[in-house]
Amino acid sequence: MEHITIYPGYDKNRRPEAFSPLTLQAGELCAIVGNTGSGKSRLLKDMEQLVDRDSVTGRRIALDNAVLPPARRLELSGRLIAHLSQNMRFVLDLTVEEFLRLHISCRKKDILPELVIAAANTITPEAICSCVSLNRLSGGQSRALMIADIAMICDSPIVLVDEIENAGINKKKALELLTGNQKLVFIVTHDPHTALMAPRRLVMKNGAVASVIRRTDQELLQFHLLDQMYEKQTALQSLLRKGTLLI
Repeated sequence: MEHITIYPGYDKNRRPEAFSPLTLQAGELCAIVGNTGSGKSRLLKDMEQLVDRDSVTGRRIALDNAVLPPARRLELSGRLIAHLSQNMRFVLDLTVEEFLRLHISCRKKDILPELVIAAANTITPEAICSCVSLNRLSGGQSRALMIADIAMICDSPIVLVDEIENAGINKKKALELLTGNQKLVFIVTHDPHTALMAPRRLVMKNGAVASVIRRTDQELLQFHLLDQMYEKQTALQSLLRKGTLLI
């Protein structure tokens, strides 16, 4: 997959969405913003299901200019799209290394588990050990491991991310890892720093995409200011976790 195109549907009152068909390329980051109940999660579901005018929104999702028939959509949706939700839970009774080796074998990839773990450990402040059980990982460690797994092992070219700033991980490094591995990343967020990382953002209202905004030069300056604050906050968090007095 090289790009995805979102064709407009309708809002909750069946009024047409006011945007032209939107095409995004592999390696891009796109933010989705809006109030609670504005339709952010529904948009993610439409993309996850590769809808063709058959969801409540009436949207259509095309891959490389092609709309897939129902049987093909069902076959491909689980392979093409990875969804990182806010809650990560493992049910496998395996160590981190055993899980990664199993996934690498299933995907027929030529990569060492140690490299995936090392990538995950750049995202989470609490290092992941290869010998620890999956079920003993913290929420942040679990999410960091899955981000590294999706970026480096998983074949899915599209990644849907829900509020990454609540995961206790370094969101900048996480998103850079995903987009750097040519994943098209859609991120739902309420955080201005996260939203301004993306060159484009979709603003949701009443179940519809109310506007598509390209980041302006002025917003980029605002992002750099917020980024400095984020780096300072991250450094203070590290000191706080070590028991250092913040003086």
